[in-house]
Amino acid sequence: MSDRATPFYCPYCGEEDLRPQEEPHAAWLCNDCRRVFTVKFVGISVGQVSK
Repeated sequence: MSDRATPFYCPYCGEEDLRPQEEPHAAWLCNDCRRVFTVKFVGISVGQVSK
C-alpha cells in the first residue's frame, strides 16, 4: 500500500499530466504548469446528527 494519494488533475491548472516527485515527500509535478504540490487525506466526514 502506498502512502501517496493519487490526484487525477492539477489543482492549479486542471491538466492531467502529473508525475510523482521524490522531494518533498509524496509530491506531484504538473508537467504543464510546472508546479509541485502534495495531496493530504484528512479524514471522512460523517456529517451532523440532527436531534
